[in-house]
Amino acid sequence: MKKQILSLLILFFANGISAAAQDTLPDFSVRNVSNNRIIIGWNNTFPVVKQISIQRSFDSITGFKTILTVPDPTAPQNGYLDTKATNDHLFYRLYILLDKGNFLFSAAKKPVADSSYIKHLADSKQKTIADSLAWLKKIDFGGKTELITGKDSSDLANQALQTKKKPDVFIPSKYVSTFKTGYVHVNLPDDGKKYSIRFFEEDGTFLFELKDIKEKKFSIDKSNFYHAGWFNFELYGNGELIEKHKFYLQKEF
Repeated sequence: MKKQILSLLILFFANGISAAAQDTLPDFSVRNVSNNRIIIGWNNTFPVVKQISIQRSFDSITGFKTILTVPDPTAPQNGYLDTKATNDHLFYRLYILLDKGNFLFSAAKKPVADSSYIKHLADSKQKTIADSLAWLKKIDFGGKTELITGKDSSDLANQALQTKKKPDVFIPSKYVSTFKTGYVHVNLPDDGKKYSIRFFEEDGTFLFELKDIKEKKFSIDKSNFYHAGWFNFELYGNGELIEKHKFYLQKEF
């Protein structure tokens, strides 16, 4: 099944729906290929990529949730077929984890109708992506060729992704995080709560606490943490625990 999904994605972007329609990271393409089936695709030229996660939201700013972390973020061409979209008005973005804890988010995008695919679907008079993509009839299973019959290829692909053992991945906090500057950036909700943050070493040793924080967006100088590596924190709002998470400080300081 693991080889099936890799072959599926390679064939998928190497044929009728061409790889030329994709964009190079951090840019990517988002296409509606009929019936709210959304294809997210990209070309990767980053020398080091540790993780790529696809996120979806009902607007372009808030509420993004990860729907998939791709099994092999280093692939030169990759993508995903989202069959769970409720409509084509959703927004998609990519979370890309690079080397040494650096990460970035792509711009948010809405799907655009892929007229060439829709025409192909209509001309073929077939109702499923598995049937309409004739080039996906055969998939190589490590030297043994088998036919896909009677089941939507997108279901096979997504099932393979779900059954694959998930790699160890890191999704940064949206409240406390770091970037390549090495500073700790804090971004708190402006909801009237009184916030405090407790910081710890990775082994749980308490470092310091910020109480009754007035500013909602600010940075903490990296020198407060004395060394590079992982640190844990606890975020409280009105005395209640909001989040327990961690962040990484690079050694280049």
